[in-house]
Amino acid sequence: MSSIYSLKTVQAIPVSLELAWDFFSKPDNLKEITPNNLGFDIISKHHGKEMYAGQIIEYRVKPILGIPLYWMTEITHVVPNQFFVDEQRFGPYALWHHQHHFKAIDGGVEMTDIVHYKLPLWILGDIANSLFVQNQLRTIFEYRYTAVEAKFGIFTGASKTISFA
Repeated sequence: MSSIYSLKTVQAIPVSLELAWDFFSKPDNLKEITPNNLGFDIISKHHGKEMYAGQIIEYRVKPILGIPLYWMTEITHVVPNQFFVDEQRFGPYALWHHQHHFKAIDGGVEMTDIVHYKLPLWILGDIANSLFVQNQLRTIFEYRYTAVEAKFGIFTGASKTISFA
């Protein structure tokens, strides 16, 4: 049986909770903070502009050698201005559970992402994680961190936190 992996990122953003929530809770904004080399496109015809529990969002991504993959997620939980969760329904992972948390702090918002994921193909998935998946996810979240700073500004005194387990 293959392992379940997790990653956690924490980023302070110098904006109001309402502004952060408004941006991150709109599915169409995800492309803006995703590396271009992933060929990320939302392909849903009816995914909606505002996030809600039960919302289905379909994507096309090209994570490996430009080969297009279909990915469908469902927004399973939403508590406005606090958190939302997306879970893969179809796609490249055996499990993908992504929590997005938002908390007002002095001078801005602390945004925390927690992802639990499992790769298919048992031991081959574990090998793939060691060889490239974990590094690719780190690169994606580092890009996101930088893109968020470029969009909203740098939070004074903040340090980048990305950890894997």
